[in-house]
Amino acid sequence: MPHDPATRSFDDRVRAQHMFIAAKQARGFVSDRTRADLDSDPMPARALLHAIQEIGEAASKISALGRDRITGVPWEKIVGMRRRLVHGYWDVNFDLVWVVVNRDLPPLIAALERAFVSWPLPEPPAP
Repeated sequence: MPHDPATRSFDDRVRAQHMFIAAKQARGFVSDRTRADLDSDPMPARALLHAIQEIGEAASKISALGRDRITGVPWEKIVGMRRRLVHGYWDVNFDLVWVVVNRDLPPLIAALERAFVSWPLPEPPAP
């Protein structure tokens, strides 16, 4: 059964919010840390993996219309990264994870913030 457009928009906006929160948290996880910390302390490494997976999972559920509201986001790369982390968990390249968190998440956060200006979090649709 297809989603009602109001419900779809609400779902997309909530998932975009989940992406935003996870991206901000990931950035916080690396604050005052170095790349070497991911090798010496499993906690920040696992936290980053989970946050990136959550971003990718939420991105995979946002509709084409929702994606159109958030410009400049490499949707397929985000979803692909999640897929790679989940299905290739035994061979994670933490150099790449470090780059993604430090280079790629700030522009994602900015893109989401720009989209939220004209896309406020609405009240949930009536059941």
